[in-house]
Amino acid sequence: MLDFFAGQFDVVVVGAGHAGIEAALACARMGCQTLCLCTSLDGVGNMPCNPSVGGTAKGQLVREIDALGGEMARAADATCLQFRMLNRGKGPAVFSPRAQSDRMAYRAYMRRALETCPNLMLAQGECAEILLDETHRVRGVRLVGGGRYDCKAVVLATGTFLGAKTFTGEVVRESGPDGMMAAGALTECLRALGLSIRRFKTGTPARVSKKSLDLSRMEPQYGDPGETGFSFDRLSPARQTAVCYLTYTNEKTHEIIRASLDRSPLFSGVIHGTGPRYCPSIEDKVVRFAEKDRHQLFLEPCGDDSDEYYVQGMSSSLPEDVQRAFLRTIPGLEHVHLLRPGYAIEYDCIDPLQLTHTLAVRDVPGLFCAGQLCGSSGYEEAAAQGLVAGVNAALLVQDKPPFTLRRRDGYIGTLIDDLVTRGTNEPYRMMTSRSEYRLICRQDNADSRLMPYGHALGLVSDERLAAMETRQRQVRDEVRRLQHTGVSPSPQVNALLESLGTAPLGVSGAPLAELLRRPQVGYADLAPIDPTRPDLSPAVAGQVEIEIKYEGYIKRQLKEIEEQRRLEDSPIPQDIDYLSIRTLRTEARQKLAAVRPETLGQAGRISGVSPADVGALMVWLSHNRE
Repeated sequence: MLDFFAGQFDVVVVGAGHAGIEAALACARMGCQTLCLCTSLDGVGNMPCNPSVGGTAKGQLVREIDALGGEMARAADATCLQFRMLNRGKGPAVFSPRAQSDRMAYRAYMRRALETCPNLMLAQGECAEILLDETHRVRGVRLVGGGRYDCKAVVLATGTFLGAKTFTGEVVRESGPDGMMAAGALTECLRALGLSIRRFKTGTPARVSKKSLDLSRMEPQYGDPGETGFSFDRLSPARQTAVCYLTYTNEKTHEIIRASLDRSPLFSGVIHGTGPRYCPSIEDKVVRFAEKDRHQLFLEPCGDDSDEYYVQGMSSSLPEDVQRAFLRTIPGLEHVHLLRPGYAIEYDCIDPLQLTHTLAVRDVPGLFCAGQLCGSSGYEEAAAQGLVAGVNAALLVQDKPPFTLRRRDGYIGTLIDDLVTRGTNEPYRMMTSRSEYRLICRQDNADSRLMPYGHALGLVSDERLAAMETRQRQVRDEVRRLQHTGVSPSPQVNALLESLGTAPLGVSGAPLAELLRRPQVGYADLAPIDPTRPDLSPAVAGQVEIEIKYEGYIKRQLKEIEEQRRLEDSPIPQDIDYLSIRTLRTEARQKLAAVRPETLGQAGRISGVSPADVGALMVWLSHNRE
C-alpha cells in the first residue's frame, strides 16, 4: 500500500456525523491538535434519518450534552423549526424535549462549528488502517490513498458507513446513507486488532414532496409556545415556524404490504443484519402487529426552504413501486410524489463489551469508539458517546485521569454502562425506563448535575457555571421561602383553592409549600395569594414546583443512590483471573472474564452474575487485596 506522511496531530477522529463532531470539538476545545476525517465534507452533520433532535429520553441526552459543553443543543436551537415538550401528562421524570430541525441548516451549522474551532482541522478521506507501535499502542492512521497521519489517540465514529449496503427491494448497493460512499477498508483492520465485528441494520422511510400532499386531510401538530429550547444558555422562546401532520395507514395499505412481502429483502433473507426492536419498518409492523387496523404516521418538514417531507413511522425496504402504491392509500397522500424512496441499510459495528466506561478499546491503548459503531442507534446516543470518547482521548494525550459518568450522574452514564456492561444484540435505543434514577436525572436539572464536570474539563466557561449556580441558588431560596411562608384562611384564599378543585384551608392555615403539594395546584396558581414571591424565570419556577411536589420521592431516590454508592465506588483490579475463582459459578466466571467490570456495582449488573456471585467476589477481593 502507498504510504506517505500527511501530518501529525494529537487526536484523529474518524467520522463527522453526530458522534464524530462532538468528539472532535471536545478534543480541540481541551487543547489537543485534532484532525476530523470524513468520507465526504458535504456529509458533515448529516441527518440521514428523521430531521429532528431529542424526543423521549433522547431529549435528556441532548440537555446533558449541553451541560457538559457539547454542541448538539446549540445546533438544534439555532436550526429549530418546531419545539415541543413530550410526555407533559406523565410527570416531570419523563418530560422530554424534542425539536424539528432544518436539515440543511443543521449540516451547515455543524460544518461551520468544526471549521472555525481552534486546534481543529477537517479533511476528506477514508481511514483504512489503525497503526500501532511496538507496544501495541495507537501511533496513527493510514488512509485508502496512502496518507499517514501520526497521532497519540484515535476516536472511531464511523456511524452506518462501515461496510454499508443499502436495500430498496431488489436494488442492493454498497452505499452509505443518502447515497454517500460506504467505508469498506477499516473492518478487516478492526478484526485484526481483535475486535468482534457484528452486522446491524436500520432503515428510513420515503421523502415526499409537500406540493403533492393534501394537508387538509391530516391532523396538524403544533409546537409548544414558550418553550426555550435545549441549551441552558437560551432564554428566548424556541422558533415555531413549521407544522407537522398526523395521518394513519389503513387496511388497504396493509394489504399491499402483505402481498409484496416476497419482494422484501427483510423477509426474503437478503438482509442479515439485526434491526432495531423499537423502530421497526412498516412491513415488520404489519406482520408483527397483525391485529392492528392502522398505524400512525407523522409528516415532518425537512426545512424552511425545502419541499421535502419525512414520513415518520413508515420506514421500509420494499421496492419503490410498492412504496408508491401503499403511500397512495393513506389519507392526504393519495397523489403523493416520492422525492426519495425509503431504504434499509446494513453496516458493521463492534461488540461494546470490549470497551471500558471511557469508551476505550480495552486491549488497544489509545483507541476509542463512539456512536453506532458501538451498537447504539440515534443521533443523540451517538453524540453523547462522541463527547465522552473525545474527552477521554484528550485526557489520555494530556496524561490526565480518565473521565467517567455513572448511572447516578444521568442518562449518558446509563447509556454507556448499559453498552459496556450488558452489551447489545440489536441497535440500542435510550428510553426513560432504562434509567432507575430518572426522577433525579431529569432534563430540567442536567445543568446542576453535569456542568461542574464540564467546567473542570475546560468545556464550560466560568460565566456558564456561574449562571447555573445562580439558578440553583434561586431554586433553593424559593423552596425555603415557600416552606416558611404561611397562608391564613380567607375568602380570597378559599375561593382560589375551590376554583382549582381542591379543599379550602382549615382554621390554622398552611405553608405555601403544603398547598403546592396538592395535585391540583401549580406554582403559578398561587401567585394571587403570594404577594412576596420573587420574579423567577419559568425554568427556575418549574424546578421549584418539582422539588416541592416530589420531595418525598426525590429523597427516597437519593437514599437509594447513596446505598449503591459503596458498590459503585469499589474498584476491581483489571488483571484478575476470574476463571480461577472457584467460589464463583461457572457462568459468572465466564461473564466476568468477558466484561472485566471496573467496579463491584458494574459486576452486579452483568447478565448472568447473581447477587450471591457479587458477594463471593467481595469476599475473594477482601482476602486477595495485595
